[in-house]
Amino acid sequence: MKVSIVGVTGYSGLELLRYLRQHPYVEIVSIHSHSMNKKSFESSYPHLKQLISLPLEEMDPEKIMQQSDLVFLATPSGISKELALPFIQANFPVIDLSGDFRLKEIGAYEAWYGSAAAPIEIIQKFDYGLAEYREKPQSNWIANPGCYATAAELSLAPLLVERKLELDSIVMDAKSGISGAGKGLSRMTHYSESHDNMALYKMNSHQHIPEIIQQLKKWEPTLNAIQFSTSLIPVTRGIFLTAYAKLKEAMTDEELVQLYDNHFKHNPFIRIQEVGHYPVIKQVIGSNFCDIGLAYNPQMNMITIVTVIDNLGKGAAGQAIQNLNIFASFDERCGLELLPIYP
Repeated sequence: MKVSIVGVTGYSGLELLRYLRQHPYVEIVSIHSHSMNKKSFESSYPHLKQLISLPLEEMDPEKIMQQSDLVFLATPSGISKELALPFIQANFPVIDLSGDFRLKEIGAYEAWYGSAAAPIEIIQKFDYGLAEYREKPQSNWIANPGCYATAAELSLAPLLVERKLELDSIVMDAKSGISGAGKGLSRMTHYSESHDNMALYKMNSHQHIPEIIQQLKKWEPTLNAIQFSTSLIPVTRGIFLTAYAKLKEAMTDEELVQLYDNHFKHNPFIRIQEVGHYPVIKQVIGSNFCDIGLAYNPQMNMITIVTVIDNLGKGAAGQAIQNLNIFASFDERCGLELLPIYP
């Protein structure tokens, strides 16, 4: 299968390149960057010297469609919705890593992203690409989930599917590495601001909140809201999410772990920790794994769920390739069985 990557010089685009180069059934035939197409790829990214011989090109949809079978859009929200249109009009397969095609409710994108949405009839044609829950893929166009959304949705899925939670008790506290902000500079991402520091941001206003609720309602339609906060921590990559909720009926730690083991037993990238063990960010960096640890506090009737992913792996490029594998009927693990980078 031949693919092109648009936005290859961003963090998610570079990660797509790293994974796809190991894929046994995929050939990258072109890479594209609007901002850097007149520069040498090797000069900008010396770690790729002698490894990637493709030139950086401007995006030409017609040329891409002539030489490729699918295009990845690793471009920011607000840009993808414009770049995707020629491909959609030609019924050409697209996997989009931005937030432009995730929110299905009219007006939701405008409210949470602060700009005009793509036409709603186009948004509705995109499959939401939470890979573990794409039992019946129906579209040539896939909206890859956000990084926080991926961690949040996988954290709660088994308990919502089994109707175990008191829905008004869900609290989620998520922390992300600096690469989650992309390559654009801001005060928060400067070294002097982020090093030896932790900062909460977008209180009650993070754009992944409606995406999370949209998916959670598929498992529990009566759910209306969650408490969700996000913080920046001084690591390059990784998400550490802690979720809390009350149970309708008490469960032991062993029963919780067994529930999650049973629910995810056919999903190779979900790793449930043993009773009393809780994951750390470093055990998933550079990989497509999502690791989950669980505990129950009988005094509070409260569960704690600890979930870690690599925001550039399972939270972006890794899941995008998992979605490619599902689309093309490859084994889901193709190109993704890299060992996490440790330490």
